Amino acid sequence: MCGRYALTAHYTKVFEDLQVLGEEDFPARYNIAPTQPILIVVQSEHQRPGSNLPQRRAMLARWGFLPGWVKDPKDFPLLINARAETAVGKASFRAAMRHRRILVPASGFYEWRRPPKESGVKPQAYWIRPKNGGVIAFAGLMETWSSAEGSEVDTAAILTTGANAAIRPIHDRMPVVIQPEDFERWLDCKTQEPREVADLMQPAQEDFFEAIAVSDLVNKVSNMGPDLQKPVPVAAPGDVPPEEKPPKRKSDPSQMSLF
Repeated sequence: MCGRYALTAHYTKVFEDLQVLGEEDFPARYNIAPTQPILIVVQSEHQRPGSNLPQRRAMLARWGFLPGWVKDPKDFPLLINARAETAVGKASFRAAMRHRRILVPASGFYEWRRPPKESGVKPQAYWIRPKNGGVIAFAGLMETWSSAEGSEVDTAAILTTGANAAIRPIHDRMPVVIQPEDFERWLDCKTQEPREVADLMQPAQEDFFEAIAVSDLVNKVSNMGPDLQKPVPVAAPGDVPPEEKPPKRKSDPSQMSLF
């Protein structure tokens, strides 16, 4: 799944990379969590100046998808992710997959490697970012939910897929990343049906991301500074802490050695 991510690039870089019309400034965010407002990119009805391509616009949505048919959000689970493999067949996401596909700008995401509980080892947080840096775009879905009183809330979810070989040792799922050359096709809900964009919902290339071990500061939503992404040393799986290493044995002349 994807339960935390960050968007730390300057707003002009975000708008430039995603070719979005917008001038509104927004701060760097190092610990974006469910239920918070997130920046999303949608395709508008207007054309770009000097082009016949549709204009993209940025807007805010609540991270936590609410289908239009939900009567009371309190009785509905928080949907922050949608599985790419099954979203088109799910009642919650079917309409959005067909009519309201979006991009979610990000600088990277956080994931936790969770050892078996019986191991006694604490989960380890990782900051997972593109090796080449820059702004990336997660595939997402949006829905505008209307209450019985008439108030409206724009909501969103991030699509996930099976993790690639590089991320799998940490977690078995990862966000779907849409490449810049595919932005137009993903956002085009008028001519591109879900089956025609299914090929975009694949794991990122093995060498696209790098995973950096970070402290558990990210676990707390109120922690929001750049120190969340500061690397920390982590023992490799199977390593024995120095104080637990067995004492060296005296060499036995009857045994051969490679050293």
